[in-house]
Amino acid sequence: MDLVMPPKKKRSPYKIIRNIVIAIAIIALYVWTFATIDIRWDRVFSERTIENMGRVIPQLFSPDWSALQKIMALMWQTLQMAYTGTLLAAILAIPFGFFAASNMVKSKTLNNISKGFLNGIRAFPELVLALMFVAAVGPRPFAGVLAIAIGSIGMLGKLYSEVIESIDMHVVEALQANGANKIQVLFYGVIPQIIPEFLSYAIYRFEIDVRASTILGIIGAGGIGTLITISISNRKWDEVGMILLVIIVVVTIIDYLSAAIRKRIV
Repeated sequence: MDLVMPPKKKRSPYKIIRNIVIAIAIIALYVWTFATIDIRWDRVFSERTIENMGRVIPQLFSPDWSALQKIMALMWQTLQMAYTGTLLAAILAIPFGFFAASNMVKSKTLNNISKGFLNGIRAFPELVLALMFVAAVGPRPFAGVLAIAIGSIGMLGKLYSEVIESIDMHVVEALQANGANKIQVLFYGVIPQIIPEFLSYAIYRFEIDVRASTILGIIGAGGIGTLITISISNRKWDEVGMILLVIIVVVTIIDYLSAAIRKRIV
């Protein structure tokens, strides 16, 4: 029996022209980008560059296992820095999330101020914040903790406000109709709905902050990043290879555990 296929929809000329214009715009953007970057291809593929790559890459793939204990100690410091910063941010972002949620705070002015504050924080990269805190408190892990905490508040506060705005308000209205006061409504109607997603987002942010902590150490915020800077300065590429291996293994384990925990929570 022959199958009767539905007729193909005719593509309108407008869509065809639109797709062509988009394709031309994308190609023109790439051409303009590479034309104005001023890449020195002769230096990229020069004999000296090839020799350096031939010397460095084999050492990176021959990690120095004798430095493992020292690297693990600094990696643990990096994890502590990320955990402390994320924990502070997860707590401090809660009031901003409530103030930015339109179904919790009816004042448009307070909503806009809270959202503007969170947007302003997200505009500053962790590197910029870390440079400021390193200058303020000195090159130590505490500067990294402050940079991670402040930087994470912006993201977590925004996500918290979206979670709060998506709760089932019928539960809240039912509690209010039965005479519950605001504290009872908060503890029995709002918090049980938001806690799982709050924890999930906080754990996810911890994943991000672990990666960020390794970078912040390069500019003096302590942790494994400081050792990366020292090893590169001393041309100890085998030690750099060991550091990268440890970072990859630790981040992979954290990602796996985080995904498993978040799957159980939500």
